[in-house]
Amino acid sequence: MFEEFSAGYYLGRLYVEPHDGDRAVIHQTDHERMNRRLYADGEGVERLDAPLVMKLDGKHFPVHGREGVPSGTLGLPPSVTDTTLPDRCEVFLAKPDRAAELLRYAGYDEGRAPEAV
Repeated sequence: MFEEFSAGYYLGRLYVEPHDGDRAVIHQTDHERMNRRLYADGEGVERLDAPLVMKLDGKHFPVHGREGVPSGTLGLPPSVTDTTLPDRCEVFLAKPDRAAELLRYAGYDEGRAPEAV
């Protein structure tokens, strides 16, 4: 789904559609798979529910897993993008160090969902 792009990002293609929730979401299983494959280092017990950080239209935003979202689809709330969404587009996924930096910078707290990083 995602492949090496640069020192800070992976690049992938996802279907993108509007989502009426308050945060960006992808299918729960896709979210856990990406966390395991791209963010986990294989040592000890690791979280697979931490948000992924994606970039679209120049904006970074945390992405959470959610049942009911079709596999391979990124659901975006209106707060993330105000442009017309294409059916399928290139999306950047921040690598672990970059994602952690962006989440820290945004003051991410597990109890709340920042609209954009």
